[in-house]
Amino acid sequence: MTAVAQEIWSGLTTASPLDQVNLVLGIAGVWLMIRRSLWAFPVGLAAVSVQAVLFWDTKFYADARLQGIYFGCLVYGWWHWVRHRGNAPELPVTRLAWGARGAYAAAGLAVTVAWAEYQRRYTDAVMPYRDAFVATFGLVAQVLQVRKHLENWPVWVVVNAVTVASCLLVTPPLYFTAFLYAIYLFLAVGGWRAWRRAEPAAAA
Repeated sequence: MTAVAQEIWSGLTTASPLDQVNLVLGIAGVWLMIRRSLWAFPVGLAAVSVQAVLFWDTKFYADARLQGIYFGCLVYGWWHWVRHRGNAPELPVTRLAWGARGAYAAAGLAVTVAWAEYQRRYTDAVMPYRDAFVATFGLVAQVLQVRKHLENWPVWVVVNAVTVASCLLVTPPLYFTAFLYAIYLFLAVGGWRAWRRAEPAAAA
C-alpha cells in the first residue's frame, strides 16, 4: 500500500505544469457541471484544449482529434443551456424516454464493436475493446450532458469505473491514472445525486 501511495504522490508532484493544469481544470469543470453552472462550459473548453495539446505532443493523434469533438459539444451545450432556458433561471434537468435510452445504448455498442475490431485487426492496441468502449461512451455521456439529461451521470460512472479497473489490471498497474479516474468516478456519483435532487426544482 505504501508503494501505491508513493506512486500516486510521485505522479502528482512530478507531472508537468501542463498536466497539473489539466488536472485542476478537469476537476473544476466537473464540479461546476455538478452545480449546473454555466461556468462549466468555458472551464471545460479550456480543459479539452489543454488535453488536445497533451495528446498531440505524446503522438496520440486520434485522442487529440477527439478533444475537438468534445470542444464542439461544449460550445453547443453552452448555447443550448442559455438559448432554451427561456425565462427560467436555468434549463431544467430532464430524463430520456426508455426508447431513447435504448437507442443511445445500441448506437454506442455498435460503434464500440466496430471501432474495437478495427483496432484489433489493424493496430497494436493492448485493450482494443476497452479503448473503444471508453472513447465511445465517453462521447455519449458528453452529448447527454450538454443536452442536460440526467442519464449522462450513470454513463460517466460506468466509463470511469471501467477505466479504473483496466488501469489496475494491466502489468504493471497504472495506480496514478487509476487514482485520477477514481476521483472522476466519485464526482460522477455526486453529480448523479445532485442532478436527481435538482429535477423537481428545475421542473418547478
